[in-house]
Amino acid sequence: MPVLKNWQEEKQSAWLYRKIAAREMDITRKKLFYDLADGADKQAFIWEEKIKTADQAKPLVYRPDFRTRVVGILIKTVGAESMRYILSAMKVRGMSIYSAPFAASSHSAATHLESRHKGLNTAGNFRAAVFGVNDGLVSNMSLVLGVLGANASHHMILLSGIAGLLAGACSMAAGEYVSMRSQREFFEYQIALEKEELELYPEEEMAELMHIYRARGIPLDEAKKMAELVINDPSRALDTLAREELGLNPNDLGSPVGAAVASFLAFATGAFIPLVPLFFHAGHVALFYSIGLTGIALFLIGGMLSLFTSRNALWSGLRMLLIGATAGGLTFLIGKLIGTVWQ
Repeated sequence: MPVLKNWQEEKQSAWLYRKIAAREMDITRKKLFYDLADGADKQAFIWEEKIKTADQAKPLVYRPDFRTRVVGILIKTVGAESMRYILSAMKVRGMSIYSAPFAASSHSAATHLESRHKGLNTAGNFRAAVFGVNDGLVSNMSLVLGVLGANASHHMILLSGIAGLLAGACSMAAGEYVSMRSQREFFEYQIALEKEELELYPEEEMAELMHIYRARGIPLDEAKKMAELVINDPSRALDTLAREELGLNPNDLGSPVGAAVASFLAFATGAFIPLVPLFFHAGHVALFYSIGLTGIALFLIGGMLSLFTSRNALWSGLRMLLIGATAGGLTFLIGKLIGTVWQ
């Protein structure tokens, strides 16, 4: 029964809000979650009244299910910030305060959060591409060295490298597609819930939004005014609620196909680098050029990753080179051992 399910979800949210508030050390955030708990109880009461009008007079008593109790224990042990994505999936709002800084005014808050969403998406895509290239590079170079260590012919080494490129790229693309598809469906479900709640009880949604603004340090009067302006503007209400309550950008939920293609190309690009010399040379000459080209690529990738870690680019490049050399060396030795045993 949808009405009963809605009541259960609101009571579950209220129960979790109070668990978060009890664990929260920051006074402002503690008050936010207690206020959100009260708001969820009020929304649950609305659903309870509808259940009563449907001639179901049996008193409703909420008892957290096993999953909710487990999440409650995790909140108590590791904190809500570490659980924010799971909590968002369980209809707990306000998780965006753990990923967005407090702001002093409505204009600066909105501007900063909008730019932050775009900046994170751009940086995240670039970082994923760099790691995809690195995965392909290290895994395929290790594969080539492993087959080489087993004393395989040049034809077999090249064939193994091409097979490794295709298998790895397809696996990465399939995994990324499933992951992005699941993530997008989850986001769409959460946004649909927000749309339904906005239509059913806009005043309660306005109160939730006001509490979130207050938790960011915005004065009460200004927070209330901001929330009223948002809720009274249908063209931006759902968009703002998704950003502030869920921490989502409705205009950028990600494309599963695009993510799969990008993942395939990134991995394939990295995996192709060790193979280039094998198309033109054979024997020790090909191996020398392949290792050298791979080493240069690993060093450059390590240097690019320093953009995300703020560490010295030279040290990051050398560290990545060392990691790749270790992986390749171990695979070569294992291949050598297997080749010796099978002879």
